Amino acid sequence: MRRPRPCGAGSDAAAGVRAHRGGLRDRVRPVGGLGVLNPATGTVLPRLVAERELVAANSGIWTAAVLSQIALAPAAGLLVVAFGFTPAFLINAASFAASALVLARLALPARPEAEAGQRDAVHPGRRWRRWAGQAGGGIGLIAKDRLLRVLAAGQVLAALSAGATSALLVVLADDRLHLGPDGYGLLLAAIGLGAAAGPLLVLRRVEDPRRPLYVFGPFAVRGGVDLTLAATTHPAVAAGALTAYGVGTSTGAVTFTSLLQAAAPATHRGRVLAAFDMLWQTGRLASLLIGGLLADTLGVHWVFLGGGILLLAAASLGRLAPTHPPAGEPDGTPEQHTK
Repeated sequence: MRRPRPCGAGSDAAAGVRAHRGGLRDRVRPVGGLGVLNPATGTVLPRLVAERELVAANSGIWTAAVLSQIALAPAAGLLVVAFGFTPAFLINAASFAASALVLARLALPARPEAEAGQRDAVHPGRRWRRWAGQAGGGIGLIAKDRLLRVLAAGQVLAALSAGATSALLVVLADDRLHLGPDGYGLLLAAIGLGAAAGPLLVLRRVEDPRRPLYVFGPFAVRGGVDLTLAATTHPAVAAGALTAYGVGTSTGAVTFTSLLQAAAPATHRGRVLAAFDMLWQTGRLASLLIGGLLADTLGVHWVFLGGGILLLAAASLGRLAPTHPPAGEPDGTPEQHTK
């Protein structure tokens, strides 16, 4: 599953200008994935809000990221046209510096101490810290928990689908839909519209993400969209399907991340989230390789057909996920710990 990353306006504009100059086949741009939010953000958020507020908080973060990209990318394009690339990248760097200053002032509760069993899971056989043990600790914790195992399996299947389909959407637009750069831009806009609308329309009244429908249902929506894209040659149908894809992307990212934050051990939540991010990135890279070979030999529509099947398989894992009650604080307050 992919997430909206904090990307600068300058980099978006540079990619767009090069795509326009070189033609659709010369550049590809990953779009519309689904995944957990940034591991650092995902680790900190449960220490600031109560569990029942995680969906709302993650929705706010997602919406802010998507809307800022939608608003700033066109502005960056105008800046590049008027003044060149250098000012755009300087503004991009300044925005990251400003974010760092703001986050440095964030006051957090003290991190909880790990229990003996959790320390053993992260550092097998020894209590002293080794880099290799720390790097693999998240995988060990995932392997010991049924819900985390199911989520990890869904994450891998989604990554194997989204890597290729996101990157090759530009090829689909050219080969199957016969769209130029402007038409491809409209497809991206359809995804952005759905991604921005999802949290506002679907997640307004969702507090508990532990119901399988909320977490695994979006996989089915995205799988259906990929199958539609594999079958259709009509741009209007594709645009409508990609709007639904954006809704599935946003709602799935928010509920998946919220459940993961609630299910992961508080003492090692960061390592669990980082392990999920590693699974996502590894699966996505494998998907790019396999999808490229498949598109080159059989055609790009077969990539979307396979991607849709993988996402439907991920959705089917929902029946294996335990639906135990939320493990939030009894008083509904955020995690507060003292050393």
